[in-house]
Amino acid sequence: MLVSTRRREILNRLTTDGYVEAKELAQGLGVDASTIRRDLDALERDGQIQRTHGGARAVPGVTADLPYAQKVGTHLTEKAAIARVAAARIHDGDTVILDSGSTTYEVAVALRHREELTVITNDLRIAEYVAGLHRFRLLVAGGEVLGSVYTLIGDRTVDFLRDFAADWAILGADAVDARAGITNTNTLEIPVKRAMVAAARSTIVVADSSKFGRRALARVAGLDEVQSLVTDAGLDDEAGEPFGERLIRADAQV
Repeated sequence: MLVSTRRREILNRLTTDGYVEAKELAQGLGVDASTIRRDLDALERDGQIQRTHGGARAVPGVTADLPYAQKVGTHLTEKAAIARVAAARIHDGDTVILDSGSTTYEVAVALRHREELTVITNDLRIAEYVAGLHRFRLLVAGGEVLGSVYTLIGDRTVDFLRDFAADWAILGADAVDARAGITNTNTLEIPVKRAMVAAARSTIVVADSSKFGRRALARVAGLDEVQSLVTDAGLDDEAGEPFGERLIRADAQV
């Protein structure tokens, strides 16, 4: 098992259980205790966990990078409503960059009746869906696949995006905070997301209400770089107030 894969699994277990024992991790992941200690030390240095005697606990407000299979099954109604609101801003003939993720996938679905769109994406699942529509011009970034989330990353992905000027970038987010801005757990995706923001005239962030008031490890963009934040009606007024007029709540019945 790769080091990155093993550490992601540790974070996933922390997300589920809130606490993990080093001994159980070593047994479950098939490595020795010293390897797990190094993993936990590295994750603590990155601010992703809090070490305890014999194990680790989750850091409040810090999210783990969940595999796509786990993400896609959560908050489905909210994601569909968010997607409809974001898609309503996009017009026939526009060029749209779709970031990877389960919510941006729903945006692709919500755009299916548009005409003459150009869609640029680094998400293999979105690319497969859009290609099957036979309606749009589709451009797929090159790069290396981040397997658990079907995302293309790396220098080639960034260079590819730099060649385009889009009307819209639709970004997902692991976490959204009034001070930290838009943040992401996986640092490998940051240069790609930054390139998407730079390539687009306007950026919309789509994120369900569970992502708000939280922070992840790495900064993607400040709120001043984003034109709109689209979330669901589950975000209450007090939590939404710091985001001002950028915030749009999507009703599930929209």
